[in-house]
Amino acid sequence: MGENRPLLVELPITVKTYDIDFANIVHNIVYMRWLEDLRIEILEQTYPVAEMLRDGIGPILTRTELDHLWPARYGDMVVGRMWVSNLSRVRWTVQGEIEANRRTAVSATQTGYFTDLQTFRPIRMPQRFLAQWQDASL
Repeated sequence: MGENRPLLVELPITVKTYDIDFANIVHNIVYMRWLEDLRIEILEQTYPVAEMLRDGIGPILTRTELDHLWPARYGDMVVGRMWVSNLSRVRWTVQGEIEANRRTAVSATQTGYFTDLQTFRPIRMPQRFLAQWQDASL
């Protein structure tokens, strides 16, 4: 891999019959679900969602860019990877990729922020999340 991928997570993915269309190609919306699973996995390893919610904080997704490079199909060996590529005072960016049979099927970039669940206003990056990202970025 060579490049720095702070807070990298990797999950095996099983393509289900309901994930594909009549041409045996994974639906576009399924990639969004898989990316959500990967984002949640990053949070579970840094600032678990249950704790975040108890603290009155929620992660908000504001933008997703997908580049479809190769079709994933039923029966393929699929793996998803995601890492936090950038953090600012308020915003975060994650990069992700979904591989099918060791070939990149989708490359993704997502941005978002954390919000106060009472006011629904953006908040500063939670210190716990920021510290773990900084440690992983060294």
